[in-house]
Amino acid sequence: MPTLTIRRQILRLAVPAFGALIAEPLFLLADSAIVGHLGVDQLAGVGLASTVLQTAVGLLVFLAYSTTPAVARLLGAGRLPEALAVGRDGLWLAALLGIALALAGTFWAAPVLAVLGAQREVLQFAVEYLRFSMPGLPAMLLILAATGVLRGLQDTRTPLLVAGIGFAVNIVLNAVLVYGLQLSVAGSGLGTSLAQWGMAAVYLVIVLRRLRRHGVKIRPDWRGIRAVSKVGSWLMLRTLSLRAAIFATVLVATAQGPVNLAAHQVAMTIFTFLAFALDALAIAAQALVGKELGASNLSSVRMLTRTMVLWGLGFGVLTSALVLAVAQSIGWIFTPDHAVHAALAAALLIVALGQPVAACVFVLDGVLIGAGDARYLALAGVVNLLLYLPLLAWVAAMDLDGFTGLLWLWTAFAGGYMLFRFVTLGLRARSPHWMLVGAHRR
Repeated sequence: MPTLTIRRQILRLAVPAFGALIAEPLFLLADSAIVGHLGVDQLAGVGLASTVLQTAVGLLVFLAYSTTPAVARLLGAGRLPEALAVGRDGLWLAALLGIALALAGTFWAAPVLAVLGAQREVLQFAVEYLRFSMPGLPAMLLILAATGVLRGLQDTRTPLLVAGIGFAVNIVLNAVLVYGLQLSVAGSGLGTSLAQWGMAAVYLVIVLRRLRRHGVKIRPDWRGIRAVSKVGSWLMLRTLSLRAAIFATVLVATAQGPVNLAAHQVAMTIFTFLAFALDALAIAAQALVGKELGASNLSSVRMLTRTMVLWGLGFGVLTSALVLAVAQSIGWIFTPDHAVHAALAAALLIVALGQPVAACVFVLDGVLIGAGDARYLALAGVVNLLLYLPLLAWVAAMDLDGFTGLLWLWTAFAGGYMLFRFVTLGLRARSPHWMLVGAHRR
């Protein structure tokens, strides 16, 4: 495949994917900005509850990450009806898991948040936000699965359109419910839930029309659902290791006090925003690598990988400069508290310095997911977590607070954990084994 053609294909998928990917962190940024002006306790509570919600959704990201390469490989092999059937089974699995988790989250919100260290007013606001977010959880998982189907079909423009409209609706709903109807953090959770269901409804209409057009039955194929679950089990372990690292980091931030927890919430939201933005290349990698492996074009896969890693490094440098430029001033968007501003600026300094490495990590992750190399990703994720936990324990033992405490915490996360991920993914990408795994799965 000519280099110019590869670049065009990457841009055709990555540019729209960028807009769609940043929608979810933009939802959280909007929630944080709206809630932050209610007070530090409200912002800290929403930050902790958001971590729980993100963990629940993040653990099931395989609904998109296993569907995208599977659909893409079948598409590359010329088996479109089978590709759509895989997507249908993913949607059914998303609905079942979403309902179960929403019910569990509603009843277990308070004890889970208390275990994480929330107390008094912070616990009250965290429980309130989480319970009103639970009705939107099934919609979030349906969106993951439907987006995975469309990405596998090489369509990232539709998710961009849906996400853009959903983000605008979310801001309006949150502003009206939080300030207009005086519902506090409950209004923020409820507004996001309503916006998520609107997006899910649009996706369902789009996917169901494609199923009917190609004669694929809508009712579930239980063997197909089990197959999606089996493929996703390794990806779930990989994601579990990621979420465990983030959870452990939040526990240390919680122990450092409400100010550092609030600043950490904003810093992690910004980091997530940048991660989703840089992950646009990873989404392009999943779709393109999967399709080319399905067509047995290994030379194109190699060229795609080299090109996207170089682009990822360049984008990481750009986002690093952007964060450095706003680190001292962006805190005013979220809260008027000066102590939070100081801690946030310290954390964002480390976020900025770690962006080039983080960008390469996200791209390599997408390449290996596109090849279906889930087993290696899962085992490497466990190794990375085991290396990170002693480093995090050392930071906790220092018993620091204020901006110094958060500075060391983010040094451990961005300078330790992300570096471990870069090494393990880079070593795998340099070997030929991951391409053989993808070719075999076709």
